[in-house]
Amino acid sequence: MAIYKRSRQPVHPGRILSEDILAELGINVTQAAKMLSVSRKHMSNFINEQVDCSADMAHRLAIATNTSIASWMNMQHALNIWREENNSQSFDDVQVMQPQTSEQTTGVK
Repeated sequence: MAIYKRSRQPVHPGRILSEDILAELGINVTQAAKMLSVSRKHMSNFINEQVDCSADMAHRLAIATNTSIASWMNMQHALNIWREENNSQSFDDVQVMQPQTSEQTTGVK
């Protein structure tokens, strides 16, 4: 099976919101937080890439920007996949699942 691995990190949805939407519309963090009915701290953390895009935030963003929930969730999902593919943790102890013989499943020889 061929495995495709991105070489470049996808953009965080918070950066997309900040640079492509808020900056273009001249909306600051405080105004955006009020418009989305979230705390200013959460909005700041989101656009500064300190928190991920939750389903709730994706829903709020979709309504506020006339986009889809899926578009925001897909951005976050792509970033999550990249992070995991580039995770340095070793999974050497994980075994490949294979069909078990009746002897293996019952313990009888």
